Amino acid sequence: MLEEFPQELIKKIRQENPRFDKILQKHEELKKKVKERDYLDDVELEKLKLEKLRLKDEAYAIVMKYKKEHNL
Repeated sequence: MLEEFPQELIKKIRQENPRFDKILQKHEELKKKVKERDYLDDVELEKLKLEKLRLKDEAYAIVMKYKKEHNL
């Protein structure tokens, strides 16, 4: 996730921002659940995908705010 940003930047934000770290952890959990979708019905799968997207949007906003605050 967030491949367009340098991994060093993502690591730095994860260390400084516990909320960001939790978002990325939750996103990874959902990514695994979506891959193991055998036990999910279509509605559950769609909910997981939407939550995963919401988390990615939130993480992206945090990165952009960090970049702006640190003039990167």
